[in-house]
Amino acid sequence: MKLIIQIPCFDEEKTLPATVADLPREVPGFDEVEYLVIDDGSTDRTYQVARDLGIHHIVRFSGNRGLARAFMAGVDASLRAGADVIVNTDADNQYSAEAIPALVEPIVEGRADMVIGDRKVASVSEFSSTKKRLQRFGSWVVRKASSLEVPDATSGFRAMSRDAALGLNVTTDFTYTLETIIQAGAARMTVGAVPVETNPPTRGSRLFRGMWSYVRRSAGTIVRIYTMYNPLRTFLTLAAVLMGLGIAAGARWLYFFFTTEGDTGHTQSLILAAIMVLAAFQVALFGMVADLVGANRRLMEAVLKRVRRIEAGRGDRPAGARDGEPEG
Repeated sequence: MKLIIQIPCFDEEKTLPATVADLPREVPGFDEVEYLVIDDGSTDRTYQVARDLGIHHIVRFSGNRGLARAFMAGVDASLRAGADVIVNTDADNQYSAEAIPALVEPIVEGRADMVIGDRKVASVSEFSSTKKRLQRFGSWVVRKASSLEVPDATSGFRAMSRDAALGLNVTTDFTYTLETIIQAGAARMTVGAVPVETNPPTRGSRLFRGMWSYVRRSAGTIVRIYTMYNPLRTFLTLAAVLMGLGIAAGARWLYFFFTTEGDTGHTQSLILAAIMVLAAFQVALFGMVADLVGANRRLMEAVLKRVRRIEAGRGDRPAGARDGEPEG
């Protein structure tokens, strides 16, 4: 059994040594423990520092492509390197590496396909009260969207089995944390959570400029991914809302038509009712078309999973790695 701990990096020459120093050299249940660094187009000495630290595998991008793509490149490279379990952690040493054995234990024992590290956001002193409330609300939304009980959906500290990793397909450029959970729920994966400790912050977040920017982009990601995996339910719900508005407008017109003498003057309600009902039928039709497209997407994902399994067996280079740069 091989465990690979992957670390996406962007300009992390100062924090990477401490992060690597805290990583375990041995983990119960595994014969091998290796490290993989994804240098996401760093402008400092991150790549050289990783080499000096003796990192087993390095994937290097020529330019910054974002956290989501770096994460997936690391997953692909870990699979090609023969990983049975993959752990993802941050390069700023946010998460306590002591929790890695507990993080992978449910997967080793066959009780989970993916395990998320729960930072117990409410008790993290570095988080403001606003951030804590938003984190709790965001996790609640993701739980509803994925039908999974994940207490800390935005945690990047997570472990996944080889089979789960083969089935992941991150399509957003912003972050992988939310999409992979919703995708896992759609794929009927078993997702667990274990409490983890956090280290004092070493720098500010580079993923977003401000809290509300993060909320806005996260909300867009959740809506987009939920619609992708549940198109019929999404469009039929919207169609039902439009139909309800149309019926209400129509009922209003009928009420005044039968209770008011002469010209009722409420023709606008009848026009609005017709528009809402027509829109409802159109949205429902879009939902049926989207559901058919979704069926094709599921077939393509199954084919892609088979292709990735074959490529991982051959040890091909990860998608996006720069030509000529060593992978390990």
